[in-house]
Amino acid sequence: MNLLHVFKLIHKDLRMGPRSPIFIWALLYPFVITLVVRGIFGGLLAPEPRLGIVDEGRSLVALRLQELDWITHTRCRDLPQLKQRVADNDLDAGLFLKKGFDQAVVFGEKPLLEFWISGQSSASHKIILAMTTLDLIREVEGKPPPVQVVLHTTGENNKLPITARLIPFMVLFSLLIAGVLVTAFGLVQEREDKTLEALLVTPIRFSEILAAKAGIGLILALLMSLLTLFLNNAIGSHLLMLCLVLFLAAFMAVEIGLIFGLIATHIKGLFTLVKPVNIFILAPVIFFIFPHWPQWIAKIFPTYWIIHPVFEMAVSQGRLPKISVDLTVTVVIIILLILPIRMLSVKRRG
Repeated sequence: MNLLHVFKLIHKDLRMGPRSPIFIWALLYPFVITLVVRGIFGGLLAPEPRLGIVDEGRSLVALRLQELDWITHTRCRDLPQLKQRVADNDLDAGLFLKKGFDQAVVFGEKPLLEFWISGQSSASHKIILAMTTLDLIREVEGKPPPVQVVLHTTGENNKLPITARLIPFMVLFSLLIAGVLVTAFGLVQEREDKTLEALLVTPIRFSEILAAKAGIGLILALLMSLLTLFLNNAIGSHLLMLCLVLFLAAFMAVEIGLIFGLIATHIKGLFTLVKPVNIFILAPVIFFIFPHWPQWIAKIFPTYWIIHPVFEMAVSQGRLPKISVDLTVTVVIIILLILPIRMLSVKRRG
């Protein structure tokens, strides 16, 4: 295989990519799905109260609020930004602490507490944030709070918000569009436009064309899935390991795309083939959205083994030992998929 030929074909496809609606959709998808998910679920079904803080003097109240894992806190630049975000319902409440607030409380000066509440916030969130803030102020004052607030979450997976449980769906769909469809669409379009035959009369080999299509899909799938995680604050703390997991996931997606591209003879046939198979590809994500369902069923689907490691690394902050079995199964599936690709490519070339 001549790598120079492969790189030239990749460069040609990248230059022609903006003319393809599938290519454009693959680039736009991370932004669109993030806006949709955050817009629908981010505010309506957020399980944790959202508190914005402007602290001008490193108040102990602000530091203690940040230590509470059942409150989502956000640092705002200044008071106007805080008030605007509360008014837009980006935050359930906003707390403004002037410089010297703690000292004033300690000396009994009763400083003004500026606490802004969103009109669209739920009543429970308003009560939790207000009571918690007042209790922490009493703590600064040196008096014990009248009650101690302790939140208990039942069930291991119930503590994850719906937006976190939807991350496997968003990433897998990104892999489907960028890895599967872009790869398959590029190959079928070359055949439909009769440019494939023109390439084959040159010194370029059929295997080099497949490698170029796979390279485009691999690059796009890796970047778009990583971008999807970034836009949803799900990169995690192990970036290199996450990139390895996404690379393997993108590689498997590209192999599926090559199989689709080698089977389909025209664009219409490709979409006819993809529609029913997409159900099989996307099926495992349902078990992340509904964690109380029997999880062993999800393991029947090959795509589970590429999306579960992504979920563990990006959402659950897992480490390599926890996903070693998943990665091993993924590598085995990748190796097994080489056989049908090779058989179909021989058939097509012949």
